[in-house]
Amino acid sequence: MAGERVLILEDDPLLQTVLAERFGHEGWEVFTGGTIAEARSVLEAKEPDVALVDLRLPDGESVELLREIGPSMPTVFVVMTAHATVGSAVEALKLGARDYLEKPFSLERAVATVRQALEVTVLRREVAAMREGSLHAGTTVIGEGPAMRAVFELIERLAAADTATVIIEGESGTGKGAIAQALHRLSRRASGPFINVTCAALPETLMESELFGHEKGAFTDAHTAKRGLVELADGGTLFLDEIGELTPGVQAKLLRFIEEKAYRRLGGTRDLTVNARIMAATNRDLATEVAAGRFRPDLYYRLRVMPITMPPLRERREDIPLLAKHFATHFATEFAKHITSISPEGLEMLAAYDWPGNVRELRNVMERAVLLADREEITVRELPPEVARPGGTVAGGAVTGAAAGVPAGGTLEAVERKLLVDALEKSQGNQSKAAQLLGISRHQIRTRMQRYGLLGALLALALTAPSALGAQAGRGASALACARCHSSKEFLVGAAPRTFVHDSLVVRPATLDSSAHRGIACVRCHPRAEQFPHVAEAGIAAPCESCHAAADSTWRAGVHHFATGDSARA
Repeated sequence: MAGERVLILEDDPLLQTVLAERFGHEGWEVFTGGTIAEARSVLEAKEPDVALVDLRLPDGESVELLREIGPSMPTVFVVMTAHATVGSAVEALKLGARDYLEKPFSLERAVATVRQALEVTVLRREVAAMREGSLHAGTTVIGEGPAMRAVFELIERLAAADTATVIIEGESGTGKGAIAQALHRLSRRASGPFINVTCAALPETLMESELFGHEKGAFTDAHTAKRGLVELADGGTLFLDEIGELTPGVQAKLLRFIEEKAYRRLGGTRDLTVNARIMAATNRDLATEVAAGRFRPDLYYRLRVMPITMPPLRERREDIPLLAKHFATHFATEFAKHITSISPEGLEMLAAYDWPGNVRELRNVMERAVLLADREEITVRELPPEVARPGGTVAGGAVTGAAAGVPAGGTLEAVERKLLVDALEKSQGNQSKAAQLLGISRHQIRTRMQRYGLLGALLALALTAPSALGAQAGRGASALACARCHSSKEFLVGAAPRTFVHDSLVVRPATLDSSAHRGIACVRCHPRAEQFPHVAEAGIAAPCESCHAAADSTWRAGVHHFATGDSARA
């Protein structure tokens, strides 16, 4: 801790000099004073990390100093007191002093007390850095209201006790995982692994094996021994998210591990020990689960050594503007957009909404808003209908996203995909122009095209655009354009990964050339396929009776030889 700043406020010159010399040997930068006035000057100019202050001073008691400026400064106070002033020391502790030294005391005791206080200042700096860093990293450990301040204070205390079991409770989306990671980063285990286990994602039959590992031959497919997630967390933290999903058998094994730090692999005969801190999280009421017999009471009480309760967003509305601006800045950077503010009306509606999905829902809403924004300010127009009041209109005549052309109730993915498709159609497939239309980079365009399966479709865009298809239908050209996509099932799956691709959509070129429909454009029978990307009705064919008197035989001829039965005629 070399370089840390320590203030010694003592009116006894001899004690002041001895303490200053001893603290200097620790590598600390020492400031001294003998009056409250001198202390004010040093505190304002130097902002020391720790202030070791005598309670009784010539110009008053340091309790008044602590009451006046202690809450507003990051300095940690340690008071020195004689027997007759222990009551004042207790009052100082109530006002926020970290510790007190009862005179007379040894120099080693003074050094140890100040060193412990310095550890608190280090943690406070890291918490502040964590909050500041979250503005750039997209995390959700953000808040200035009393509810989150209480959480941050608890994190500071728990970070030092890095062997205590912690359970984080709260509704889904409140940021339990982010709090667990923050606790790990602030603890002495920060250099060790952080193993995040989502218990609900573990198959019930493999839950024990995944957590605790197995020996070779423990079950049919156990061809080799395997280390479990518990073992991988050695020296670090094991975070069990959704712990209420664990089976009773695994709960019993976990209880033994928490109490003894020992366990056995599945099929093993010897105990293994691991030095890992256990953190757990749940959005269930575990007390209710215990009463219903679904969760072990002994494990429940063992986990609740140090509970942290994450408040839902509706109970800390004062943090909503801060979070909304943070997410807006984060996504504006990601999408290369220049977003400078959120309108007062927008902030008012964000603060009024109850946020059943908590911070996670707010994050998604702000991502959507940044995507839709076409100016530097996010307004009510970019907010979804459920946030921007029912009915689609607000005071002042502004409209919601639904009125602006965004489907009501549409998911963020659907909105983003629609924007991409519209931009690509307007730019005739030119990705650079589409990127300019959306205000993002070409790389971001390609990333999202790949995500939504539009890269494959783009290859056929020039041939399957409405104008090209219309011209093709008019001149009775071949079905080359459609064959570019529909001749390969793999191509179709790549072009539309979220759509079930039936074998009936695949038409081989050889089949086309030898069919009864050779030389006839596909859009002649499938007029809704003129729109690209295709709508769901593109596969509906025009009535065969419009061209064929004997429609039944046509269903079994040419390219439609595979489509038989009543379902084919539908």
